[in-house]
Amino acid sequence: MKNISRNEFIKASALTAASLLVSSIETWAAVDDKKLKVALIGCGSVSNRYLPQLLSSKMIEVVSLCDTKYERALAQNKQYNVNAQTYKNIDDLLAGVPFDMMVTTTDMQVHGMLNKKALLAGKHVWSEKPMANTYAEGKALLDLARSKKLRLWGAPAVVNSPQFAFMSKAIQEGQLGTVAAAHGQYGHTGPGWSAFFYEQDGGSMPDLGVYNMATLTGLLGPAKSVMAMLSIITPERTVDDKGKIKVVAEDNAQVLLEHANGVLSHVMCGFNYFDPHGHEATNQSLHSIQVYGTKGNMRLIGYDWETNGVVMDTSETEPPKLLCTDKGGYEWQEGARVVGESIVKAVEPRINVEHALHVLEIIEAARKSQQTGRRIQLQSTFAWPMV
Repeated sequence: MKNISRNEFIKASALTAASLLVSSIETWAAVDDKKLKVALIGCGSVSNRYLPQLLSSKMIEVVSLCDTKYERALAQNKQYNVNAQTYKNIDDLLAGVPFDMMVTTTDMQVHGMLNKKALLAGKHVWSEKPMANTYAEGKALLDLARSKKLRLWGAPAVVNSPQFAFMSKAIQEGQLGTVAAAHGQYGHTGPGWSAFFYEQDGGSMPDLGVYNMATLTGLLGPAKSVMAMLSIITPERTVDDKGKIKVVAEDNAQVLLEHANGVLSHVMCGFNYFDPHGHEATNQSLHSIQVYGTKGNMRLIGYDWETNGVVMDTSETEPPKLLCTDKGGYEWQEGARVVGESIVKAVEPRINVEHALHVLEIIEAARKSQQTGRRIQLQSTFAWPMV
């Protein structure tokens, strides 16, 4: 493959996105009521966060709900007064009432399969993380989407927050001097409602570490290589849907990333980390992301998916300052709404599929590094800086 400069890549990516956006707008323009029609597949716990966001938009209409546990689709349709059609599987969904974009919030192991079916049927896709289970599968999805002039996006949406933009601008403006290193951490004692977190292609990296990986690469640029150590701390778990199970996927991970110009970052994540805040970060006063430079450091307070501000420490005489505390309406579950509205408004969102694909390759490379004991070189990249 021909090597191109970062500027050339950014220009090429922008032209590709613009071309696909025009195609998306032409498709949307054919809709009589000028609303993007959305189908949501996967009516479990995450749908409780996604549906209020989608239903709050004047530009989006949720027309279909789908779940293999059909009673859940019926329950969500009633609870949120969606007034949508309900389906038992994706084949019935795709054969049912017409829609423009599918939102995938199912178990992560089937994301790739479901997203491929939707793209083949001519639908745009927003997928919860990860959008596929391997980099090759994700790259094939992106190639398919582009061949059909469709849009594909993958969670998380951490780059949408005002705090991410603040930190990115601080780095680009040199407020920290020459950036050298960064750290991200996120974990809890593990979900108990489903086995898929602990089964093959589950694990703490695609569920938890993915947030920090997206934030750190978004701030520092694409990773060039990965080294990692992964382990299983709790070999058996008891979960609501299957009782006692054997843990197969990593529940403890330490991942080291090499970025350009010698910059290094580190992610730790796992399902064995006691944290009194657990999944909730509203009152979290500790930081989860820290970036170090030659003239200062900054710390993201709260989690990168639920941000509470940024502490800047750039003076030897003045105390650190808590800045950028306004979330500006940002919520981690806003991704599908934001990209859906971007189609309607003919604007390109900050979040992009190449970034999600890069993070997917990092996860796969970390597992390969654990298996081989080697540093793994990466091939993917994305347009950077993002802000």
